[in-house]
Amino acid sequence: MEKEYISIGKAAKILGITTMTLRRWDKSGKFSAIRTPSGRRMYSVKQIKSLISAPIFSSATEWVLSSTPTEPEEKFYCQTSSVFQNKIIELEKKLAGVSGTESIYPLIVAAAGEIGNNSFDHNIGNWPDIVGIFFGYDLEKRQIVLADRGQGILKTLKRVKPELETQEQALKVAFTEIISGRAPEERGNGLKFVRKIVPIAGIELFFQTGSAVVKITKKNNDLIVGHNNKSFRGCLVSIKF
Repeated sequence: MEKEYISIGKAAKILGITTMTLRRWDKSGKFSAIRTPSGRRMYSVKQIKSLISAPIFSSATEWVLSSTPTEPEEKFYCQTSSVFQNKIIELEKKLAGVSGTESIYPLIVAAAGEIGNNSFDHNIGNWPDIVGIFFGYDLEKRQIVLADRGQGILKTLKRVKPELETQEQALKVAFTEIISGRAPEERGNGLKFVRKIVPIAGIELFFQTGSAVVKITKKNNDLIVGHNNKSFRGCLVSIKF
């Protein structure tokens, strides 16, 4: 018969994280333990299974919306740009072996890399709470997810375009206007570069910052900025291929 509760060491091993991370999660309320009479932390096997099976987009959404700033799960957490670059290289190697991506996987990786790099470049030295980004992927479901709890695109762009007033205006500018001093270098054009990739690679892009949302597909590359009532400060991105 399967145990209902297991020790912190076994729980950490199953989740692929450290016991220190589990202790932080317990303290913050993100993933609570029960205490034995002797004070040992024990974890629900049912809750662990639920955490493992949670879709990565749901995990990222929960993280950016949380009012309590905590680090993402260790397997998704890129605290520094160098950690992110290593994981991007790992993704590229794995994508190269996925059926149907042989001719497009470099473009998919380039899009994910550009978005992640933007988070680090635009928030360096100014992270509001959690430093770094959420980065995960599910190759079976053909999805890549990135998120950050940074300043968001509106605050970032207002430094050079103070006339911007809304999240929607800022997101449209980010996808349509070249405001980087590195033009005409395409990779310096950020989200404009990513938008060009969508129809070429045949991917689907979802991007939200604050309350502003865009969804771009191969069939519909028009930039229509929508509104989401669930607003947050940073960015949340899904790439489906």
